[in-house]
Amino acid sequence: MSKQRFDAIAKSYTREKLPIEESGRRSEYFGTNVFNEERMLQFLTKEAYDRVKAAMVSGAKIDRKVADQVAEGMKAWAISMGATHYTHWFQPLTGSTAEKHDAFFDLRSDGRGMEKFGGGQLVQQESDASSFPNGGIRDTFEARGYTAWDPTSPAFLYGTTLCIPTVFVAYTGEALDNKAPLLRALGAIDEAATAVAKYFDKNVAKVNATLGWEQEYFLIDKSLADSRPDINLTGRTLVGQSAAKGQQLDDHYFGVIPSRVLEFMKDLEIECTKLGIPVKTRHNEVAPNQFELAPIFEETNLAVDHNLLLMDIMAKKADKHNFTILFHEKPFAGVNGSGKHNNWSLATDTGVNLLSPGSTPMKNLQFLTFFVNTIKAVDTYEELLRSSISSASNDHRLGASEAPPAIMSIFIGQQLDAVLNELEGVTKGKLSPEEKTELKLNVVGKIPEILLDNTDRNRTSPFAFTGNKFEMRGVGSTANCAKPMTYLNTIVAKQLLDFKKEVDHLIDKKGFKKDEAIFNVLREYIKTSKRIRFEGDGYSEAWEKEAKTRKLSNNKNTPQALQVLTSKDSLELFESMKVLSEVEVKVRHEVELEDYIMHIQIEGRVFNELVYSYIIPAAVEYQNKLIQNIVGLKEIYGADYKKMADSQLDIVNRISEHIGVIKTKTDAMVEERKTANNMVDVTEKAFAYCDKVRPYFDEIRYHCDKLERLVDDEIWPLTKYRELLFIK
Repeated sequence: MSKQRFDAIAKSYTREKLPIEESGRRSEYFGTNVFNEERMLQFLTKEAYDRVKAAMVSGAKIDRKVADQVAEGMKAWAISMGATHYTHWFQPLTGSTAEKHDAFFDLRSDGRGMEKFGGGQLVQQESDASSFPNGGIRDTFEARGYTAWDPTSPAFLYGTTLCIPTVFVAYTGEALDNKAPLLRALGAIDEAATAVAKYFDKNVAKVNATLGWEQEYFLIDKSLADSRPDINLTGRTLVGQSAAKGQQLDDHYFGVIPSRVLEFMKDLEIECTKLGIPVKTRHNEVAPNQFELAPIFEETNLAVDHNLLLMDIMAKKADKHNFTILFHEKPFAGVNGSGKHNNWSLATDTGVNLLSPGSTPMKNLQFLTFFVNTIKAVDTYEELLRSSISSASNDHRLGASEAPPAIMSIFIGQQLDAVLNELEGVTKGKLSPEEKTELKLNVVGKIPEILLDNTDRNRTSPFAFTGNKFEMRGVGSTANCAKPMTYLNTIVAKQLLDFKKEVDHLIDKKGFKKDEAIFNVLREYIKTSKRIRFEGDGYSEAWEKEAKTRKLSNNKNTPQALQVLTSKDSLELFESMKVLSEVEVKVRHEVELEDYIMHIQIEGRVFNELVYSYIIPAAVEYQNKLIQNIVGLKEIYGADYKKMADSQLDIVNRISEHIGVIKTKTDAMVEERKTANNMVDVTEKAFAYCDKVRPYFDEIRYHCDKLERLVDDEIWPLTKYRELLFIK
């Protein structure tokens, strides 16, 4: 073992004991660092409180006078909690969050200091838009951009800073963030779903899309992570021989949480609870050192904000406990990677989950309406939905027989599949009284009983119905949930609008009763969307072949998956739903391709450094030791030395072969990078990195990992998997 690795491992066992206990039940301090309804009632005037609530519920505008009152109340609360600064907290197209802190401080005209924060600072601020990803629509000299307050997501205190969730737009009005399109999509689904829900309950005035994400992650010792340049610079191990023991015994999954990890989790949960993040579940995941955290579901916009905030808290708390947290979808070869399952549903302001069956046939018809329309939406836009989960890091995971395949399909369970098949056979046209009774009582009426017994789950499905929600399982662990949730809510909203038009046409023009019209339209949707339903093994080669016959897309990499974004159908969808303009779509297409290119480019550069600064020197050093041994044997045994040194010579030759291949492949990879870098067209460059540069990574890694097995453990410079993957 090298001295560098020994020092890193020794340091990992010198840890500070950190206080993590806090008296009281979690419910007693939940949301104490959030400017929530309770704080608003305490610190706002009645006028300000009523206007903020109206903005949250219906999107009503807040005028400058009221904004000043809200700002004064926020400032008073924040300062009473120890805050010194405020920031507009936003989500640029980097995938993470951004902030610029300003002090609650200004100068009076007489030069004296004062605490200041007004409606102007709350509602809108100017930010440099040129330095964030913008897809080329903003030049450096066109730097102006604006952040604008989102009152639907409450402000919160993080450390000594008041954080105000905001959208981020260009001077010319285009959205430069992930939140603005999400809010538009949520408005679209609210309007469309409310109109359809009124078929069943006239009292429904609003529908919220809900989200419950499940965050998977790895924890490794910080000092060990710091000894690996690939982990520090790319978030994953580019090389590394699999440990003799990995996840094959299934002994980590749901096992006893290591005590050191549990201390981190306790500390994390205290901070999350104060910030109003309703974390509930924690457990060991499949791979060693892999864990999962899941909250209670929330309104989607708030859930997205909470997930982004959580990831930042996790990184800080991990560092405090001498861990490095890895969100990369595939940080270690040979063991499972990490995802972020997005559990999605629709809830009315009357307290009804629209994807949950009820106690009456009418409620079950309501369930079927939203259930079938969701299936139809995914079928129509399956390729677009697949593009929403694409990234350089998630490419490692999709289709790797540990996560959903790149082919979109929907699993609903055999019992519900049978129900839809039966409904498909319903006579087209007006129904007789007997047919209505048969449908309502013997088919629709039995859905709750069916779901009660339907406990099977399909882990290979990318979009599975799980009793009262759909689980979108392909979302990557590093992802901002805003993107897949924007796409999903947009396509379902569009589908519900089309559904209502068809039902109303049958009622108004054809004289159908409401139930008859609904059944007739659903029947056609069940038939035309049947190809997207699949109950079998999504990992099998047979499914890949069958999916091709069903004309389902199978885009296995990010450049391929992103092509659909700028198609005519995609542009028309986003324009018609007023979620993204054509310019905004094209911006995102270019930004995501550039992001892909940069990730592969960075990994290629790190590979070059690992090969020439770490791996080849270590291999040569060990090879020299073997050669010295062979020379010594020759001096002792003379001409008979070859028989004595046969094994050493074999290892020397194998090391030479691996070094030769590594150097040749690395140099070829560098040349392909240079060629790609000279390309002007971003799509062409992305495909070049995907098809010409990235394939070298696996080839180089193979030979590096072979050298790891051959070279003396004391000489090998990189911390090994068996040291990284098992927390003591």
